[in-house]
Amino acid sequence: MNFQKQSLHDFVPFTYARKAWFQNVCIIGLGYIGLPTATLAASRGFNVRGVDINRNTVATINAGKCHFHELGLEALVNNAVEEGHLSASTEVAAADIFMICVPTPAVPDGEGNKVCDLSFVLKAAESIAPHLKSGDLVIVESTSPIGTCDRVSEVLAKRRNDLTFPHQKGDTSDVAVAYCPERVIPGRMITELVENDRVIGGMTPRCAEKAAALYRSFVNGKIHITSARVAEAVKLTENSFRDVNIAFANELSMLFAGLGVDTKEVIELANCHPRVNILTPGPGVGGHCIPVDPWFLWESMPERAPLIRTARQVNDAKAHYVLEQILTEHARTGGTVACLGLSYKADVDDFRESPAYEIAEALHAKLGSKMIAIDPFASALLAGKKQPGFAVTNDLEAAANADMVVALVAHKAFKVLTLRGNQKVLDTCGLFAQAA
Repeated sequence: MNFQKQSLHDFVPFTYARKAWFQNVCIIGLGYIGLPTATLAASRGFNVRGVDINRNTVATINAGKCHFHELGLEALVNNAVEEGHLSASTEVAAADIFMICVPTPAVPDGEGNKVCDLSFVLKAAESIAPHLKSGDLVIVESTSPIGTCDRVSEVLAKRRNDLTFPHQKGDTSDVAVAYCPERVIPGRMITELVENDRVIGGMTPRCAEKAAALYRSFVNGKIHITSARVAEAVKLTENSFRDVNIAFANELSMLFAGLGVDTKEVIELANCHPRVNILTPGPGVGGHCIPVDPWFLWESMPERAPLIRTARQVNDAKAHYVLEQILTEHARTGGTVACLGLSYKADVDDFRESPAYEIAEALHAKLGSKMIAIDPFASALLAGKKQPGFAVTNDLEAAANADMVVALVAHKAFKVLTLRGNQKVLDTCGLFAQAA
């Protein structure tokens, strides 16, 4: 599906908008999920206002551009803005559907665990409340603990006692509330938003059906209707499943290294079994989903979720293990160290919760100018809010000149590297194995 070469009219039939129960959509939060979703809704001919507190983000979108790298997205944003179906603002406006796509960070609880900070979601709900009318729908897309839709409904009710909400009146409430988690990966967001199945959870069946009308306008995948609490649990379960499986691979890598066994060969041979599929180990787990979402499931009932907590601890520990490996080798050989990759996964400019970034930052604290980081998305990092305190470049020559090369992210750009025979190489992500 090549979105870059299609105009808005090529991509969508505009007849759908005339048949829908809604015409105006307001999306709060124009980040990695909010903006693609806003663009797809606009591409169906609906009038979409995106809201974000960042004025630069708003200006960028209104200029028909995208403030982060995502294949095909900027072309669709530009078309949607030119057609007059998408605009951005710092202020919420009246609409038929309000969608919450704001961050839900995990914050330390003081006991070595993390819990969800729902403040952004609840503030978004407060900003929506003054604009609600009977018949409106509020959708939460932000990944959240089980029961978040109930809390949003309660917040709205406190501020609008002239309207009724699902926790009060069920299917007969004036305003509907639903939960619809995304399940996409950077680099394929547009394709996956369109093609993947979606789980639509309503606080009542009517809430779910109202929300399904929006997603059916741009989703080709199957729409699965359920309750809000089940939908909230599904999202957390999906990423907890992935976290546990990654933790198993990472634990194996640390175990076999201590035993002098080739982890890669063990996994390859074990995967010859028809019912075994062990993942590839890495330097840890990054991104806004997998390192975060399992904590939200764990916090619901900690005494019954020891495996989820342990997986989080194993994956967090892997980054520290890799750091110790690098420092041990550097103490033996000395010289300069080039870290390949800083983003949380290959071929994206997303550095959130990145173990590679964490490792590079810690290395710089120990080695100073003897450490340099290389990433093809260095310009995006340097243009962001979080400025690294160490040298970052996209010049691959820096790796050729280093005494030690540490592969942390398997970016495609690195696969053209030719290393010297006397360079020490530590491959934590299978970069050179893939290239071979």
